[in-house]
Amino acid sequence: MVVPILQQRVRYLFSELGELAHIAGEAFRSLRHHRPSWRDFVEQLHFIGVKSQSVVITTGAATGMVLCAQTYFQFHKVKMDTATGAVVSVGMCSELGPVLACLMIAGRVGAAMAAELGTMKVTEQIDALRTLATHPVDHLVVPRLLAATVAAPLLTAEAVAVGIFASWMVGAHLLGIDSAYYVANMNRYTAPTDVVTGLIKATLFGAAIAVISCYKGLSCQQGAEGVGKATTEAVVYSSITVLVANFFLTLFLTRLFKG
Repeated sequence: MVVPILQQRVRYLFSELGELAHIAGEAFRSLRHHRPSWRDFVEQLHFIGVKSQSVVITTGAATGMVLCAQTYFQFHKVKMDTATGAVVSVGMCSELGPVLACLMIAGRVGAAMAAELGTMKVTEQIDALRTLATHPVDHLVVPRLLAATVAAPLLTAEAVAVGIFASWMVGAHLLGIDSAYYVANMNRYTAPTDVVTGLIKATLFGAAIAVISCYKGLSCQQGAEGVGKATTEAVVYSSITVLVANFFLTLFLTRLFKG
């Protein structure tokens, strides 16, 4: 009984991955052979980038503050208070900044993309586009993919900057760490490759979130239940992809830059 269920799950997983790869390939082919609608791109960039700033800034600030406090509490035991800034800076630039910012983007933007496209699928607007000889991938997926790919690293950079500033405020003005040493150690131990690593991760995460969310929206089942399920799966799959891909990207980019 268990084996057939497992086989069915594996078959479903590979089917999903195949369809996801297919729509991603169509989107990248469209980028090569068709000129995207810049009006749609700017609208999506405003929706993904500008309207996500508040949640990303809040996440970055809260992460920087709590990371500074927890690092200080441990480093204070061995009299390494001024090294707190270096840990916060490296952690925010290469790991926590891109991961947490993109998780927020997946929760806010990924759900909206899947719900919007799912509603269009249920109300047969996708079929109407095909009737008008308009490919849904060209008209719906490509602008969202481009906007998410551009907005994600910019939002990540903003989250990192706000997080580091918030950590400095907590460290220097609340925990009593010497401000000059805090900043000096931060500059000393934070390499440019840490910043580049975080931006590369954010770019790839943004593209993955857009592709997964658009795929779930375009392939949702009929009815309100189908739209709700597609929205939930878009957020869950995007978040899992960000967390799992972060591990492999960390290994690969570390070897690439420092190996």
